[in-house]
Formats: sequence, structure tokens, C-alpha cells
Amino acid sequence: MQLTSRYRFAASHRLTTDALSPEENARLYGKCNNPHGHGHDYVLDVTVEGPIDQAGQIVNRDALNALVANQVLARVDHRDLNSEVPELAGRVTTTENLAYAVERMLTARWTLPAKLVRVRIAETARNTFELKI
Repeated sequence: MQLTSRYRFAASHRLTTDALSPEENARLYGKCNNPHGHGHDYVLDVTVEGPIDQAGQIVNRDALNALVANQVLARVDHRDLNSEVPELAGRVTTTENLAYAVERMLTARWTLPAKLVRVRIAETARNTFELKI
């Protein structure tokens, strides 16, 4: 059985890499390379899997919500992903890299009986990224 819980957060970032010149960054990342950054209202789906327990649940939802709130949302909501999120230091702040960072944030403190199986992040209405674990 699987359960997916949905969360929302807002964050800003700028896509850039030190390995490229300013002109190359502008060509590669376009408007996402704006020197002042830009923001998104992200939608985060966290999927867990496991057997149903005696309470009829895969996982205690309050425990899952607390873990996501403390380990992820507190670190990324209303933050600059480039400068305020240590898990993204030295990485291009693409949503692909953000998904891996969220997975690391969660698994660092994971004590829930259900297994984390997916992190899915919608950056825009057109772009959604899914990390299957």
C-alpha cells in the first residue's frame, strides 16, 4: 500500500554554474539565470509504502507531516535555495537537484515504519520532477 502526502512551499533560486561564463550561463539557463533570481510555488509530494498496521494505516500521518515540516519545509520555505539551503551548496539549484536534497533531508531523520519510495516536486504547471527511491 502507498500513501502520498502533498505539501507546498515557496522559494527562490537562480540557475547558474561557476563552470560556465556569464554568457554561457545566460544561454543555457535563459530567464532562469536572472541575476536577481526568481521564485516558484513548489508542490512537494512524498510517497511512502508499507503494510497497513493495527490502526489501519501505513504510517501515522501526524508523524509524517512533522518529519516533512521539520526536515524539509523549515529549511526551504521562503528561502533562497542558492544561499540558504546547505544541502544545495555547490550544486545548480535545479528542481532535479532539489528532489535529491529533499530525499537526503528526509532520510537523515527517517524513523517511520513505512518506506520512503518517491519524492515528486512540481515546479510549475508544466514541469514536474519525480525521484523514485
